[in-house]
Amino acid sequence: MAARRTAAAATAAGSGEDSTSLELDELMPWSVRPLRTGRTWVSGPDPAALRARWERLAAAEGAEQERLFRPSRSRTPHTPVAALPGRSTAGAGAAAGTGRFAREPGACPDPVRILHGPFDEQWLLPDHRLIDAARPELWRVGDGRQLFAVEHGYVPQTAGPALSVTHLLPDGHSPAGRPGRIRPLYRRPDATDPNLAPGLLDVVRTRLGPQEACPESVLAWILAAALPSPSGCRIPLPADAEVWAAGVELGRELVRLQLRGARGGERPRLPGGRRPYVRAALPARPTGIVYDAEAEALVIGDGRISPVPAGAWEFTVSGVRVLELWFGRRAAAAVGAVPEGVEADGLEVVGARGWTPEWTSELLELITVLALLDGLRPRQEALRARLERAPLISRDELRAAGVLPVPASLRRPASVLGHQEEGPEGQFALL
Repeated sequence: MAARRTAAAATAAGSGEDSTSLELDELMPWSVRPLRTGRTWVSGPDPAALRARWERLAAAEGAEQERLFRPSRSRTPHTPVAALPGRSTAGAGAAAGTGRFAREPGACPDPVRILHGPFDEQWLLPDHRLIDAARPELWRVGDGRQLFAVEHGYVPQTAGPALSVTHLLPDGHSPAGRPGRIRPLYRRPDATDPNLAPGLLDVVRTRLGPQEACPESVLAWILAAALPSPSGCRIPLPADAEVWAAGVELGRELVRLQLRGARGGERPRLPGGRRPYVRAALPARPTGIVYDAEAEALVIGDGRISPVPAGAWEFTVSGVRVLELWFGRRAAAAVGAVPEGVEADGLEVVGARGWTPEWTSELLELITVLALLDGLRPRQEALRARLERAPLISRDELRAAGVLPVPASLRRPASVLGHQEEGPEGQFALL
């Protein structure tokens, strides 16, 4: 029976219809495309470097400012745009202009923490004049209670999670070059209007128990049970309350680890004796990273960190090793290396100041998170094995309950009425 179900699911995944699982797009219908900055210098791992880049750009004039800015079809130093929600000069403590940058750049806005692709927390200059497609609808609903599910690019025959969750604004970058979608858990601020198919919570309450009928439980299940496919994440929905409860418990642990102590949670920690430490100081300008499997150590020049479990080193997303990618970005930033095709004297080289102590702390935390996530894989595999045998809530049942098909209106952003935002050149608009 399990073999027949697996074969049916594989066939359906290729045809776009699967009787044994649902598309994530059916459960969380509103999604947003990844951010498109248009220029690499507006984000990075070091907020001090971003401030230095702003100062150099603001001090430049004429053709030199235009060259440093790196104009695109959407943005030049002469483009007036609306402020990002919550970032206008009229907002409390905010500092982002809406006039032409060439005429009135203003003060450098405080860089904001973002999630750059999977598991990489970086910084971004939150000025709409500098970003081609900032996705204001995400900024509008991002607050202290919002969570974002981020799909990862599908790469055949690779291990790794199909999606992740974050409390930070995600840019949706994919290491494999196949970006997925960003799905907020709530369509409005203050954790109101869940981004779930209408009536889904009622079905969960009826079939699986009222204690699990909340948006956070559904998100936890999705995170634990998501399966990658060419058409996007697929989610089997069990009709067995015990299977559901096990998946929700696992999903909540996955969420806790990925939030890294945010929202009042406990910061991830490995058991005593397994916590990674710096055994030899990392060099100021490292050039490479090597994993010593026998010693369970990361070797970075003359620097050394251990113990580092093999599962953390081998942890991949979309076929790309997370630790190697994370390290490579910071090693390049430490020396001011620029991406291929970028001018060697552009803003990307501004602010390079070597490897920072903050990066070492972040590296230790990332090792911890990846090791703990890898440790949960047996539970995920056990959950998937149970799903092979468990009865599932079918698409037909959801259609009969009015959950499917999802109304087209729920695939669009919700209106945020009564919220005043600053438009181009200081004009205000009511959204």
